[in-house]
This record gives sequence, C-alpha cells and structure tokens, in this order.
Amino acid sequence: METTPAQTVKVEIYNQIYNIRSRDGDTDRIKELAAFVNSRMNEIAASALTVDSLRLAILAALHIADELYQMKDRRDKLDQEIGERSAECVDLLDNLLKTK
Repeated sequence: METTPAQTVKVEIYNQIYNIRSRDGDTDRIKELAAFVNSRMNEIAASALTVDSLRLAILAALHIADELYQMKDRRDKLDQEIGERSAECVDLLDNLLKTK
C-alpha cells in the first residue's frame, strides 16, 4: 500500500503565517479550513471588544464547536426520522406481503 508523503502548506490565519503538514496530501483542504478559521476570527474581531488574538481564537473555536454540535444534533434528529420512516416502510411492506 502506497502512502502519500507529508507535504507542508503555508496558510495565513489572522495575520499570522502557519506551516501545516498534510499527511494525506490534501493541501487544498487545509487551505480551505484555514480560510474558514481566518474568516471566523475576522468576523469575531469586528464585533469583539478585544484585539488579543488568543482570545479571538478561543471565541472562534467556541463558535465553530457550537456549529458542529448543532449539526450533530440535526444529524441525530434526521437519523431518528429516517429510522422511523424506514420502520413504517417495513411495516407497510410486511402488510402488503401478508395480504398476497
């Protein structure tokens, strides 16, 4: 099995340059993620009363974590709904097969 050699990609997040190693070679994904984090930090900086980059990073992380948890909750609700609908379909099919 071949492994992709680690690559380094340079990204800028909140006016700081970071060299990030990518083990899977997906440097475009790292750039996309860095751009997302940078965008969040800039959004928060525009409305926050602090200019401390560490505090902004923590606030951005909390916002991103909140979004993640909201999406997980939504996924769980959808999984439950799909499970219920699947059970209904099974019941309908069972009833149809029993009547034939």
